[in-house]
Amino acid sequence: MSNQAMLVARPDFAAIASWIPQGASVLDLGCGDGSLLQYLKSERGVRGYGVEISDEGIVTCIQNGVNVIQNDLDSGLKDFESNSFDYVILSQTLQATRHTEPLIREILRVGREGIVSFPNFGYWKNRVDVLFGNMPISKELPYQWYDTPNVHLCTFHDFEELCAKLNVQIIGRRVMTGDQEIQVLPNLLGSMAVYRFQQGV
Repeated sequence: MSNQAMLVARPDFAAIASWIPQGASVLDLGCGDGSLLQYLKSERGVRGYGVEISDEGIVTCIQNGVNVIQNDLDSGLKDFESNSFDYVILSQTLQATRHTEPLIREILRVGREGIVSFPNFGYWKNRVDVLFGNMPISKELPYQWYDTPNVHLCTFHDFEELCAKLNVQIIGRRVMTGDQEIQVLPNLLGSMAVYRFQQGV
């Protein structure tokens, strides 16, 4: 897949890449088929690894030349030494993790900074679906309620409150709907966000 095609499918890739300097070391958690690492290698010359649990994802990563380790994120990142990466990324996977608080702490133990992207349950179209008695289904939340891997849906406000609780300092935020950046009423009008954060002092 070309870089342009990747951006159409995943507009958060460009937002993530904008925060990563050339040659940085990256750990991509829940990396799927390795598309993000491929994109970052092409755009930023990063060095790094992906972590994926599914056999299908592992096979595709290997076919795509992406360094990948098979591991369940809910078991933690104990196989990685502290401060072993510049950036640890959790892209469109936060909502599918069961042990979110420990994982955020582990991201900042293993990496100098963390970057996460996730769908906004507070997006206005999701609110309308719930108002009319249905769980939302959208590009960002494509599953039916009975087969979804998502266990911890949240809004941007929810995530920011969690960061405050964990003494995590947010140092960047990009809110988007499709490939459009949202500046006004982001928790209502934004369908997805990308956050950059570090350990607070």
